[in-house]
Amino acid sequence: MPKTWIHCGTLYTGMGDGASSGQTLVLDGDTIRYCGPKAEAPRPGHDDVVIDHGERFVMPGMIDAHTHLSYGCAASEEEVDLYATLEYRAIRALRAAQDMLRAGFTTLLDPACSGMVTPAARDAIECGLYSGPRITTAGPALTSHQGLYDYYPSWIGAPAVSSGLLVKSREDAIMAIRRQAKDGVDMIKIAMDGIMGDRERGLYAAFDQDEITAMVREAHRLGRKVGVHARGTEGALYSARAGVDIIYHGSRICEDGIRAALDDGTALSPSLLMLVNNIQYAQPDDPSYGWWPNIQRKELKAARECIAAAKAAGVPILNGSESGFAITLYGEWAAKELEISVELLGMTPAEALHSATAAPAKFLREQRVGTLAAGSKADLLVLSANPLEDIRCLQQPECIKQVWLGGKPVDLTPPPPARRHPAEDSQGMWARRYTRSVVAGITPQSLELVPEQH
Repeated sequence: MPKTWIHCGTLYTGMGDGASSGQTLVLDGDTIRYCGPKAEAPRPGHDDVVIDHGERFVMPGMIDAHTHLSYGCAASEEEVDLYATLEYRAIRALRAAQDMLRAGFTTLLDPACSGMVTPAARDAIECGLYSGPRITTAGPALTSHQGLYDYYPSWIGAPAVSSGLLVKSREDAIMAIRRQAKDGVDMIKIAMDGIMGDRERGLYAAFDQDEITAMVREAHRLGRKVGVHARGTEGALYSARAGVDIIYHGSRICEDGIRAALDDGTALSPSLLMLVNNIQYAQPDDPSYGWWPNIQRKELKAARECIAAAKAAGVPILNGSESGFAITLYGEWAAKELEISVELLGMTPAEALHSATAAPAKFLREQRVGTLAAGSKADLLVLSANPLEDIRCLQQPECIKQVWLGGKPVDLTPPPPARRHPAEDSQGMWARRYTRSVVAGITPQSLELVPEQH
């Protein structure tokens, strides 16, 4: 098989803080065989392909460690969990994964999905049925009555098609972990807080220390990574003490939690994009406009202090955009998380790039990603600008000249726009209660039939 030589103007390998000029990559199928100075590279054979990117910046394909492919750009809890069949969500997830790939994310980690939607998308891509990025994935997140995903009233319960699975005892949780491992998930996701708390303690942990420790021990025994949702202090502390692999958010992690994370090699994925975008762009007719942005401002303030402290102590920080919501559309916003890391968390551009390349690799199904070195998978980006100088260039589609996945260039042509199927959308009919005092300032509309717009 012919090999491919890529001469790089500037090369960032994912390792170290800087980039080098005059470097060459030699790709052999889906693997990098040489990465180093052009002058020392082996000579290409007669049939080999030589590509000159002497004016370009070349870096590893990016990793997004927090993407929800089954959510479908949801605008409500109901759209996350209830609307559209699981079969439709699986097909839709493939399109979402491809959108992320065209944005430069060659590997995704999905830490919670409905049913087995994302494992199905992962398998379809790995078997060659569809094109798409590499995927590591959990199934539905395990939760208690105090955790995220059990947000519906108790008389409704946790729907079977939810992105969360309600477990009612330690034994119940252990059996759920064993079943998910049997069904092929790469990660066990646990909701460690989310819906209950008070002013003094903040969010209550959804499981006590003994429970989360037992769950983590069983997941690790079965060779699965563990990720937890924990925005509050208590949930993050218990999770770090239990030795989880990734704490998602960790916005209010305390000093004891940071020390525990360091002891067990736990990483943090702050995933601040949703907070930042909603604070910046939510509109008055959004149902949550009147209450959510200020809650998010308070969390963002805490996160800037706590995550910075964790980073300074040496806790690994992983890039994750929480793509999948109406405010974090797939591929549209994902790279903004790196800008947030620089602007709000005090990272250097090199540290932000590291968080999206080499840092998450050890937590993935395929770990030979995130770096450009001999033996690494040939996943890389070719850029017209240098993100070490301006991290925002990764958000510009025109800056991404090529995406390579497994030694092959990806077609970056945008697909035709897809419309939303009516079955995907919850029917939120009004944004307010129309009392007589409210309608007093509204001009009544005509009762006559209005011609339809085509």
